[in-house]
Amino acid sequence: MSGIKQPGEKKLMFFSGRAYPELAEEVADHLGVDTTPTTLRDFANGEIYARYPESVRGCDAFVIQSHTGPINQWIMEQLIMVDALKRASAKRITVIMPFYGYARQDKKSRGREPITARLMADLLKTAGADRLMSIDLHTSQIQGFFDGPVDHLFAMPVLVNYLKDKLDLETTTVVSPDTGRVRLSERWADTLGTPLAFIHKRRDLEVANQVKVSEVVGKVRGRTCVLIDDMIDTAGTICKAADALYEQGATNVVVAATHAVFSTPAVDRLKNSKISEVIVTNTLPIAEENRFDKLTVLSIAPLIARAITEVFSDGSVTSLFEGDS
Repeated sequence: MSGIKQPGEKKLMFFSGRAYPELAEEVADHLGVDTTPTTLRDFANGEIYARYPESVRGCDAFVIQSHTGPINQWIMEQLIMVDALKRASAKRITVIMPFYGYARQDKKSRGREPITARLMADLLKTAGADRLMSIDLHTSQIQGFFDGPVDHLFAMPVLVNYLKDKLDLETTTVVSPDTGRVRLSERWADTLGTPLAFIHKRRDLEVANQVKVSEVVGKVRGRTCVLIDDMIDTAGTICKAADALYEQGATNVVVAATHAVFSTPAVDRLKNSKISEVIVTNTLPIAEENRFDKLTVLSIAPLIARAITEVFSDGSVTSLFEGDS
């Protein structure tokens, strides 16, 4: 006999950083577990301290942190939490990032630029992460940046189920705000059984968040248009896309996005736009002052909880999306 075998059961432990405890508690409720106590505090100079009051040895650890503002602080806190778990002999560490910070910096568009999305993956791996879980990555190629399993979850089922009951699909067109979202838009159009359109845009490389809309390609006149995107940051892209659709004869524009980043001046732009409804998920916290009448927030917690359950039980995360990975 080689080695010693000791009987034991797998143990799931769920940890949360301080960025968005409300989402963590909601996920924990769906899992039927308590969030594991964690001591987190800041030193006077801003350094972060983390410790787990109870043993985590041999556990299957899931560490959730929403990369909201101040984004660098919460990313660093998650890295420190993962490092503490690794050094405390957790068996497997899954990092859950509902919103993947720095995901937009996924390639070099010009010389002397970083690929910060890759740097993020390297930092998490070095800290001790065995697996990553995120929702609607800015580009699918980010999955290849991490040397290990990446569970790429999709918010589309959550958003589609809400919209199906509100739209007349016979007069609806799914619209991609740019060519980068066309593949995602195709999945939406196939699921809803609607036509597809897209907007060709040009971005000012010298000025961040500046977009120029060029033309609308597809059937939108006299129809309700569902503009979809992975995130709304300053809302410049979405609002200009909506204006272009109305100029081409659309009768109604609804926006559906996963991540409500809502940097200034996004809320003012959305409130004052012709968009009839903005539908997002709660991957990121939305401050009360950033909520408005046209905003609908859907919970992503059940999806995250189901994915955690599948990972813990060595099941299939892909099965959550009926084979669409």
